[in-house]
Amino acid sequence: MHRRLSLPALAFLIGLAVAGAARAQVLPPAAAPLVPQVREAGQGRLTWWGLHIYDARLYVSGAAFRAGEPFALALRYARDFEGQRIADTSLDEMRRLGFGNEADQRRWRDAMLALFPDVKRGDELIGVSVPGRGAVFFHNGRRIGEVDDPGFARAFFAIWLDPRTRAAELRQRLLGEAG
Repeated sequence: MHRRLSLPALAFLIGLAVAGAARAQVLPPAAAPLVPQVREAGQGRLTWWGLHIYDARLYVSGAAFRAGEPFALALRYARDFEGQRIADTSLDEMRRLGFGNEADQRRWRDAMLALFPDVKRGDELIGVSVPGRGAVFFHNGRRIGEVDDPGFARAFFAIWLDPRTRAAELRQRLLGEAG
């Protein structure tokens, strides 16, 4: 005896399958080995003066976020931005949080200018923190380079994950602490 699924039931099942597949591939294949036992810790949206800037996801190794373990931060942009603006805004926040001296900050800016491409709406930048080594970056799933400086990685990811971040609600969502 064959049973037929109604169109709404079939659509629901297809939706579940698509959603499951989207969750299963959390990082690009080139990034996944850098974060063992990867799982999504949380996600959120950054808005500035009502403008949607990007959606963010934090991927961790293991059960919860630990700064000393590998993790990845993915930003899917809702607007176009120049790479220079991304680098300069990142450096401004790193300075505001008190990371690095002038020489460090010059090196970090140069590294970000060399790495960060201009992004279009829908583009994704992923940064992976590799403890003891630094950070590896991906643009739309393709590796674009790395910064071999653990101090840079701490400063860069602090923009989102430090308790002093300007985006406290986003931080809570990324860490899975928001209800």
